[in-house]
Amino acid sequence: MNVKTRLRIGAGVGAVALGLGALAAPAYADPSSATDYRQLAGVGSDTTQDVVNALGDAITNSSGKVIASWNATGSSTITTKSTGSCTITRPDGSGAGITALNAAVDGSTGCVDFARSSRGPNNTTTTDLTFVPYAKDAVSWVKQDGSALPDDLTTAQLKAIYECTLTTLNGVTLTPILPQSASGTRAFFLSSIGVTTPGSCVTSNSTIQENDGSAVDSAGDIFPYSVAQYTAQESFVVDDRRGSAVLGSVNGQVARNDDLTLNLSFPYLRNVYNVVPTAKLSDPLIADTFVGTGSKVCANSSVITLYGFGTLGSDCGSTTLKGES
Repeated sequence: MNVKTRLRIGAGVGAVALGLGALAAPAYADPSSATDYRQLAGVGSDTTQDVVNALGDAITNSSGKVIASWNATGSSTITTKSTGSCTITRPDGSGAGITALNAAVDGSTGCVDFARSSRGPNNTTTTDLTFVPYAKDAVSWVKQDGSALPDDLTTAQLKAIYECTLTTLNGVTLTPILPQSASGTRAFFLSSIGVTTPGSCVTSNSTIQENDGSAVDSAGDIFPYSVAQYTAQESFVVDDRRGSAVLGSVNGQVARNDDLTLNLSFPYLRNVYNVVPTAKLSDPLIADTFVGTGSKVCANSSVITLYGFGTLGSDCGSTTLKGES
């Protein structure tokens, strides 16, 4: 499919999404104004920033809007609270968001109340943080539109590509690419394909942002991509960063159904999380916002699905997954 055709389809999908109930669904960014600190400050994942920003606009209580969600990229520093020394380096990615949350807890600053994460905990021997799931996503791979690379790759092929033992396909020299190191999508993708240490042929640096198709600009490029983000970008609910990138399949499974919902048979499915300090699970504001199927996040399923994610049903708001000191 050529780029113009793909963009026409994207425009049609966008019209459908808007017609289904997203009257002017803007791509929310940092809290506006920047001094609108709200009650819970969150940072971290690029993949989930847009849906959590939208939830921040939708969720209120008697004191006003509850969630202030700060994007993964933007100004080098952000100020998350009106009191204390809460001007911090902007966390870019799930890992950086969790690090900032840990720093806030360990230093008792209260500058960060939760972290957005598109991966689970790396360390489950501790229980300091609770990873509260609220939506389903998948991670696939993208290639340049019109590339001679196959549309479908196996897990074994992807592993070999990212370990640099498979360097050409269909006569095309492969260029495997990864986003910056704190990316939860990067961590989940490598785990899914069984790669511990990427090979020396893999391109990765701090400037490569996850879910940004501008990284894919030649016929041999392969890059992991959140399926929910791809769908939200395709439907113009968020800024379209796909460029000429098109989704590939894995093990014969497409990432999406014909109606663009997630294919629940796709091999690389994942939950996405809002991470909170375990010690604060009983805090009324944390509990009301994040915990259980009756939480305000879980109750906003129409926002979650508008941004390309699947719902979790009875698993939404679970507090069983703990770790990451």
